[in-house]
This record gives sequence, structure tokens and C-alpha cells, in this order.
Amino acid sequence: MTTIRIYTYDACSTCRKAVKWLNDRGVAFDTIPIVDAPPTPSELAWIQRTAHIETRKLFNTSGRSYREGGWKDKISNISDAEAFEALAAEGKLIKRPLLVGDNFAIVGFSEETYTKVLGLFEEN
Repeated sequence: MTTIRIYTYDACSTCRKAVKWLNDRGVAFDTIPIVDAPPTPSELAWIQRTAHIETRKLFNTSGRSYREGGWKDKISNISDAEAFEALAAEGKLIKRPLLVGDNFAIVGFSEETYTKVLGLFEEN
């Protein structure tokens, strides 16, 4: 059985929607506070590869940490390894929620994507 983890931030309304969506469908998961226990650089590299996204898509571009850290200007001048280190050091920089299983990773929340990846079907 796949172990599903969701990295969330309590003040994030999108995270709350994702958790509610999972609970409403009876999906078992472990919740991990992204600020207190962010993914490691190697976990972030795996998430990026598995989610098939560019490294920059892991950044929460609407957050205060992104703006105050000047990441808009920095992001194009750093390596993936440097990006993963920065993200792991500051959980609020990471786009959330992160839904991670043994063979999948989803960055952000989309009912359609969650349904497709988790193999669930909405009732009409």
C-alpha cells in the first residue's frame, strides 16, 4: 500500500481544501507541516523529477518569503541544487500543498489531478 504524505501550512487555504478533499474521499495520508519539517534537498529533487516540472515551479511565487528574499531575480541564476537547498531551508518558499506517494508527486492542488493520480472517480 502506498504511503501518502501531504506537506501543508496551516494558514494556507489551498492546503485546507486539499486535506478536506482527501478526507472526503477516505484517502489515508500523513500530514507534514512544511514550515517545521520541509522536504530535504534530495526529496525536493525527487519531487521535481517525479512531478515532471521545472525546478522554479517548486517556488511559492506569491509568498512573502519569495518576495522579501528577492527570488524573482535570483531564481534564473542558481542551479537546481542551490534551489533545492534554499527551499529545504525555508519551507514557506515551497509551493504547497505537496502531495507525495511512493511513485507520484503533485505540487499544488487540482481536484482533476488528484483524481487522476489517485485513481478516484467523482460521482455525478
